[in-house]
Amino acid sequence: MPVLSTIGAMAARGFGWLYQAAVPLISGNLYSWGQNDSGQIGDNTTVNKSSPVQIGSLSTWKAIGSGSSFNFGILTDGTLWAWGYNLDGRLGLNDLTNRSSPTQIGALTTWAKIVPGRAIKTDGTLWTWGVNTLGQLGDGTTTSRSSPVQVGALTNWSIISSNASIKTDGTLWTWGFNSSGQLGLGDTTNRSSPVQVGSGTNWKYISSGNHALAVKTDGTLWSWGANTTGELGLGDTTNRSSPVQVGSGTNWADVAMSNTSSLAVKTDGTLWAWGANASGQIGDGTTTAKSSPVQIGSLTNWSGVESGGSMSVALKTNGTLWTWGTNAGGQLGLGDTTSRSSPVQVGAATNWAIISANAGTNAPLAIRSV
Repeated sequence: MPVLSTIGAMAARGFGWLYQAAVPLISGNLYSWGQNDSGQIGDNTTVNKSSPVQIGSLSTWKAIGSGSSFNFGILTDGTLWAWGYNLDGRLGLNDLTNRSSPTQIGALTTWAKIVPGRAIKTDGTLWTWGVNTLGQLGDGTTTSRSSPVQVGALTNWSIISSNASIKTDGTLWTWGFNSSGQLGLGDTTNRSSPVQVGSGTNWKYISSGNHALAVKTDGTLWSWGANTTGELGLGDTTNRSSPVQVGSGTNWADVAMSNTSSLAVKTDGTLWAWGANASGQIGDGTTTAKSSPVQIGSLTNWSGVESGGSMSVALKTNGTLWTWGTNAGGQLGLGDTTSRSSPVQVGAATNWAIISANAGTNAPLAIRSV
C-alpha cells in the first residue's frame, strides 16, 4: 500500500489516525533501530542497531509511539504492546521490569491511539501511566502508575500528545509540569488534571512537551512554552505561557517538537525547521540554531515529520524514509554512527508508511506497509 499522495501528514504519524475519514487504515511490519541498552528496539536483544531491523513477524501494526528508551505499538486487533526501559512503570505492565521484546499490556482490544504513557481507546476515553510526581498523568493525583488509569470519565478525546489532548469538539486541554508555561494557560503553575487552553474550538493538531506546537483548522501555526534556543519559531528566545501565532501563514499541515527544536511540513509539501541545531537536527546543512522557521531544501514532497531530541525522521510522499542529526547510537538507521546535518535516505524502500520519535528518542519506530 503506498503512503498518502496528499499532505495528510499527521495520518502517517505514530500518534494514531487523526484523519480517519480521509485516509485508509494503514498497517504493516514494524521496524526499529538505534540505541538498545534497555531493549527499546524490541528485537529481544540489548545490542545497538545502526540499520532498521524488523521486530517480530507480525504485519498488523497500525500505530506506534516512541519514547526516550521505551516504545509502544498497537495492532489492528486493538491490543497494546510495550517494550524497553521500565523505570516508574512507564511500560504500563504493572511492574518495573525492562522488556526487550513487545509485551502485551493487559488483554483489552480497544486501544486506538498511542504516545508514550498516554493512549486513547476506541470509545474516546483517555488513559495514562508512568511517572506522575508533577501531575503529568492528569488523573488528579501525583501518584505514579505502573498500569493504565483513566483520566476522568469523558469519551470525547480525539488527539493525544505528551501533556495535551484535543477533544472531538476542537477544544485543547493540557496538564502536568508547567515551569516554562508549556501548558499554555498563561501562568507557570502545574496542573494534575486537564485544563482547557482558552475557549477556542478550532484546534486540529498538537505536539507538546517542554514547548508546544499546534495547528488550527484554518492552517495557522501556534507555539508556547520553553524557548531557550528559539524553538518556538518566534524570532527570539523568550518563553511564552500562552499560544502565540508563528508568522502569518495559513498552510501548516504537520508539526513535531523535541525538547529544544521543531519541525513542520506545509500543505505544499515543503519542510521547515527551527530551534537548537548543535547536532544538525534542523537539517539545513549547518549546526547553527535558528529562532524562526527555515526551509530545508527546496523539495515539495515531504509528507510527515517526527523530532527525536537531537535527531529527526521524515517521510516523503513516495514512501521513502529520511533521517538526520545526531547518530552516536546508530539512531539515524544509516548503517553507521556518523551524524548528518542534512536529510539522508534510509535504504531504498518506498513503502514506509508510519514513523514515530519523541523528545529524547534513541530508538525510532517505523511501519512499512504490506
